[in-house]
Amino acid sequence: MEIGPSHLLPEALLVDLPEIDAQHEEIFTRIESLKIACFESTYVPIEAFHAFLELFEGHFATEERIAAEAGLDFAAHAKIHTDTLRLLWKAFGDVLNGGHDAHAFLRYAEYWFERHISEDDRIFVAALHSRSFALPAQPWPPTHRYFSPAHL
Repeated sequence: MEIGPSHLLPEALLVDLPEIDAQHEEIFTRIESLKIACFESTYVPIEAFHAFLELFEGHFATEERIAAEAGLDFAAHAKIHTDTLRLLWKAFGDVLNGGHDAHAFLRYAEYWFERHISEDDRIFVAALHSRSFALPAQPWPPTHRYFSPAHL
């Protein structure tokens, strides 16, 4: 997944894995798009929310694939993913049933994701680096966003 700069992923949340950073950026972009779509409205774009949750699923699968390729014990981290997906799908069902506000759901997802990156994903990336895992080359390195001539 190649994306350009959008500045929704703060530099402090970059994990220096281009594929993962690009997916993190896409998830934050999707959260902001959904917030705008639902702002001061009871309208909930159901298909867009489904695609958002499927984006989380795909991202978690990517992390699990990278961990397997590196031979890491990823069971605890994968459990966090499983538990979170269950919680997010349930909370989205509550939004559809009128039990929760869509904005509250999105704020929670955003907060949870920021914390997950800064805590859990950083541990994951450190474990990858400690094994000297050769990361695949990606066409969009995270430094490109901050050090390209357009940003200097």
